[in-house]
Amino acid sequence: MAIKWTGVFPAVTTKFTANDELDFATFDLNIEAQLEAGANGIILGGSLGEASVLTDEEKFGLLAHTLEVVKGRVPVLLNIAEATTKKAIEVAKKAESIGAQGLMLLPPMRYYASSTETLDFFGAIATSTALPIMIYNNPVDYKIEVTLDMFEELTKYPNIQAIKESTRDVSNVTRLINRFGERFKIFTGVDPLAMESIVMGAHGWVAGLVDAFPRETVAIFNLIKENRISEALTIYRWFLPVLELDIHPKLVQYIKLAEVATGLGTETVRAPRLAIEGEERERVLKIINDALAVRPELPAGSWGK
Repeated sequence: MAIKWTGVFPAVTTKFTANDELDFATFDLNIEAQLEAGANGIILGGSLGEASVLTDEEKFGLLAHTLEVVKGRVPVLLNIAEATTKKAIEVAKKAESIGAQGLMLLPPMRYYASSTETLDFFGAIATSTALPIMIYNNPVDYKIEVTLDMFEELTKYPNIQAIKESTRDVSNVTRLINRFGERFKIFTGVDPLAMESIVMGAHGWVAGLVDAFPRETVAIFNLIKENRISEALTIYRWFLPVLELDIHPKLVQYIKLAEVATGLGTETVRAPRLAIEGEERERVLKIINDALAVRPELPAGSWGK
């Protein structure tokens, strides 16, 4: 399946049972909600997917299961976040053999790689697989920035096709378009900057709060692309306090709590993460519940396939 790099690609959470095993039943419920709302792709094993605490068996089992559930309705991508080039290549090849339609790729984990090392890492993976690749550029959380000059070097790899733009500098969308035109498809990766980025020309949205609010997320994207800015802005302004949960270090716990509130998940996380408690829990729940109390009616035709 060739990837059409546009629309909303949920970075889905990984669901766990109380016994700390993969919860496929709840996971499937959420995937179907994403597809029903009109999501254009599914991304597994990202930051929200708690990739760092999944075993290889769980990660590849989740990929195979998701492919079976999705049944080709949208592309399924696996995130690669590995410490060594060798392991990243192994993951890419295994994902391709299982049937993944694409990869999202972070720079090396736990080592502050130089620009040369980062480019070599990306290039080695790109040449090891035929799968389309999205580069995840998030220097705020992962400390390595993929600069415009580095992306220039990456143009020589035809399967590096998209960028998850998470620098938190909205102007970078314009810089990328000015420099590369349509060579790379740009996805906003920061929920509280999503509307601004899409208005500036981003082709898609790798979203987090979509896990709890799929219809609203898709509606915002579609309305902007239809130039119905005022209607999109009304929803976005309502949504922003919730979207800001995406940029907290405990975004996994916060977004899973939102999934519970909308009936699309559980709040079970895998240690060392723990469920939030006390004042913090009450504060996050208030943000979510205040939004739900005035949840807007969505314009007809703004979401869904």
